[in-house]
Amino acid sequence: MIEQSVVIGNSFTDAREVALLVQTAGKFSSRIHIEIDTKKINAKSMMGAMYLGIAEGQTAKVIAEGNDENDAVKELAQSLAKIK
Repeated sequence: MIEQSVVIGNSFTDAREVALLVQTAGKFSSRIHIEIDTKKINAKSMMGAMYLGIAEGQTAKVIAEGNDENDAVKELAQSLAKIK
């Protein structure tokens, strides 16, 4: 298991932005979670990602466990930190 903290660079309030994040997570076979404050969701779940309410400036923790966990954490952290 590997985890990385990241400061969110852009709010994910639009369904398209959330869908892209979920699609990115779906490329990996590892189990991937995103945690903000006390909320922890499956990064491959559209409903979970919408529930999380990812907002600019928050600190999120990306957690992955599996064969491609390093690549998964790296790519998801980059997606979350990306500023439009």
